[in-house]
Formats: sequence, structure tokens, C-alpha cells
Amino acid sequence: MADLLPDDIDEALWEEACRRADAIRGFLKHNPGRASAAGMADLSKELGLSTASAYRLVNLFRKGGTVMSLLDRKQGRPVGHRTLPPELEAIIREAIRKYYLQRTRPTVSQLMRDIHADCDVAGLKPPHRRTIEARVKEIDLRKRAKRRGEKEIEKATTAVPGIFKASCPLEVVQIDHTKADIFVVDEETRKPLGRPWLTLAMDVHTRMVTGFYLTMDAPSRLSTSLCLLHSVYDKTAWLKEREIEEPWPVAGLPERVHVDNGADFRSRAFKRGCENAGIKIDWRPPGTPRFGGHIERLIGTQMGRLHLLPGTTFSNEKELGEYNSKRHAALTLRELERYIALDIVGSYHQSIHSTLKRPPLAVWRENEGSIPLRLPVDRLQFWISFLPEIERILRPTGIHLFDMRYWSAALSADVGRSKRRLLIKYDPRDMSRVFVRRPSGSFVEARYADLTLAPVTLTEAQTASRTLREKGRREINTRAVVRTALEQRKLIAEAVKKTTDARNGNAYRKPSKTDRELGTLRGVDSSKPIPFVEDSE
Repeated sequence: MADLLPDDIDEALWEEACRRADAIRGFLKHNPGRASAAGMADLSKELGLSTASAYRLVNLFRKGGTVMSLLDRKQGRPVGHRTLPPELEAIIREAIRKYYLQRTRPTVSQLMRDIHADCDVAGLKPPHRRTIEARVKEIDLRKRAKRRGEKEIEKATTAVPGIFKASCPLEVVQIDHTKADIFVVDEETRKPLGRPWLTLAMDVHTRMVTGFYLTMDAPSRLSTSLCLLHSVYDKTAWLKEREIEEPWPVAGLPERVHVDNGADFRSRAFKRGCENAGIKIDWRPPGTPRFGGHIERLIGTQMGRLHLLPGTTFSNEKELGEYNSKRHAALTLRELERYIALDIVGSYHQSIHSTLKRPPLAVWRENEGSIPLRLPVDRLQFWISFLPEIERILRPTGIHLFDMRYWSAALSADVGRSKRRLLIKYDPRDMSRVFVRRPSGSFVEARYADLTLAPVTLTEAQTASRTLREKGRREINTRAVVRTALEQRKLIAEAVKKTTDARNGNAYRKPSKTDRELGTLRGVDSSKPIPFVEDSE
């Protein structure tokens, strides 16, 4: 079976699988042990499947635990999937907008009557009630509550600064971006590069920072995904690489993530990856500059600490005064990343939080045993689902990417078999390996073709390539290049003249060796034969 990613699945199939996953998660929550026949009958009715099919899906979900595990892998339509004509779908959407999303709060039964009336006019067979209910459930809950004036629901689904709470660790994780109030310098030249972007994730219940990502690039799907990956996985190796001894015990999948409406949080790959792992996404209400008071205060705290570093821009021009941020900049991106990590684990986590009245680390330690650690069932699939991708052709020498070459023995069978570009997944934090999707659909790990090379980040690799090219340009002898070009121009002109003379009848014969020797005898008439003189001896 090909290693499919959530982003590869057809939209209709994915929506049906998400609907099944929501129903089964609720069923298993109330039936952790062996389910009764009556319970399975209710579930099968909700899924619109037979009892046997419902049993099969429950078993699949127990083993897989993801939306992907509920996809029908058979050819054709999945069991229980129904395709409505586009005209009927349009009538349902318009009726929901026109009749249901109103302040008068009509019921689903009233909505059904309106849809049936519209179908009669159009000469179409009306849809089943379950279909209409499913379409209503697909509407964003906050949007539906706001349009219908359901204040309690709207309030319950909106994070209000200072009011919103979570009942346990990782129930809600908030993620946001900010442009750091500091300039960083280049690794090689130590010249100012600019202000980096910081993406932070925080657990609402314990106020622990779950992860972060620092980059020179503007907020994107990449920075969001890498921040989430840093949040979910164990950080022991990450801390060791940065020579940090303080603990950072946060790991595991969050139940929900609170994010803003940026394009990076709305990307299909990000949504599919979260849905497949059972992570709910709550987008901020339109019109608010940023979402989540907790993460906002954390960002403010972190920026305040950066104001003590050389190269800071402070928060406003009045604080900046005559301080030249670029001239005083001293830290590289890597050094700033380590500084932020040290500040998080050694200062912020260990300090008394104004709301908790306790250090966040102490609150986490107290609660971490109350809920089981939920990690991705398929860790590799979860990881590569969030990684950036690019397409490359497989050459006999391997995969060429960012001036680096990768190889895996598993790719030998594919060399020369296809000219189709292959999908490459890479982690810009560690370019020592990439993941290549073979023509068969399975992913394989490819590492440096030169195994002696050390792992580097994508930024380091690109900086090194740029530095090497600039060094090569500086080593060029411009005068030698100009002299050579002039000599080549002269050679071409002489060759053209000789060729033209020969074609016009002015015979041209290359001088022989004898001619050259005779030409050195001054005053000798070489046009007459030299008489033979016999040796007297």
C-alpha cells in the first residue's frame, strides 16, 4: 500500500472519514470497554452503515487512531459515501445561508421543509435528514453561533483574554507569531541580517511553553508546522545538541490548537495533518488583531527579555532613542535560538506565574501523570505530513537538493525507470537526510551521499553556498579575463581573413619547415636551385 499523506486524499473522502472519526471518538469515550449491542446499533445508525461495518471501523480506529485509518482503501466509493448532484448541493448550501443562519434560529426541521420546497421547484429528489444535519455540522461552530445570535455558544467557543481556561495539560495549545525586537548577524561576516520571526506555542492550563521556532522567513506553513513538531516530540536530544541541561518535559499531541486566521494556519496540509492526528483547530474570530490573551502575554514577556540584548530594537522609537540597533547587533540566529531556549527552561518555567501563583514547571509536574501521554500513532507519517516539500528528478547520482546530494540503496531500483519528478520532504533544521516518495508511493529515507558530512540547517547550507560563490567571484582575475578575450577576438579576426583570402583565389599555403629554414638565410635567392657540390673527400 502506498504511503498516502492526508493531503493526498480526495476532499469528499476526507470529509466522510472525519465525520466517522468524530462519531467513533465520541462512542469510544462513553464505551471504553466492550460495547453493547444497543450502543453499536446507535453508532451504526449515526454512521449510516450496517452494524458489521460499524464494528469494522471501530476496530480499525482502535488500531490506527487517526482519520486515515477510517478511509476506505478499496477502489471506488467508500462504504456509506453518498454523492449528491451539484444542483442539490447548491440548493442545500443556499437554504442554510438564507433560512438557517438567521437570528430567528430556525430548527433543522424547518430547514428541511425549506429545502424540500426548493427541491420540488427544481424537480429534484430531496436529500435525507441525515445529509442535511451533516451539512449543518460542517459549518464552523463559532460562525454558526454568531450568525444565529447564539451568544452562549459563541462565548464558549471564543477565547477571551483573562477568562479562557483549560482543565488539563495539552487540552488547549495556543500558537502565534511575532517579529523579534532584535537584529541578528550573519554567521560568517557578522554583518546585520535583519530581525527574525519567532513562533511560540503555549499550553493554556500550565502556561508551559510547548515549543518554538526561530527563522528569518516571514510566518508561513513551514514555521507553524515546525513549531508544532517541536511541541509534540520529546526535546531531550534537541536540548543536548544546544548544550542545555535544564529539563523541558513537555511532549504529546494537544487536543486543540488556538490559532489566528493567517494563511499558514489555513493551509490544507496543516489542517489535514492536525485532523489526521485528532487535533482540533480553533481559528480566531474575524476582526481581532491577535487571538489568545495567554500567548500574547507570553510573547510580550519574551520580547521584554530580548530588550536586554545587544541589537535590540525595543518596543517603540521613544525607548530606542539614539541607540543604533544594527551597529550593536552581535548574536547570530543560532545563538539567539539558544538564548531563548535557555530563558524558557531556566527562567520562565522556573519563575512564579502571576496567574498560577506557582512556577509553570511545578504545575506541569503535578498534572503530567493525570492524563496519558498521547503521541502520534505513526510518528513518521505525522512528522513528514508537516514538513515542507519540493519535487526533484532522480538522477543516477542520486537526489540533488540545495547544492547537496542524497542517496539511499532503496532508490537503486528506480534509477532510469521514470522521468517523473519525485516528492521530497525535508526538515530545514537538519538537512543530513530527506524523505523521498518513490514511484511506488512509499517513502524512503535518503541521507548525504557523502556520509562524512555533518548535519547542517538549510540556512547554514544556503549561506555556505552563497559565501563560496562570492569567494569564487573575488578570486577571478579580471585583467586576465579581458586579455584572454582580446586574444580570442584577434585570433578569430585573423582566421576569418585567411579563410576569405583563400576563397577569393589568393592561395594561401602554410609554410613548410624547409621554407622556414631558408627564410633565415639572408641574401640567398631561394627561387633558384642550389647546385650540387661533390665532397672532395
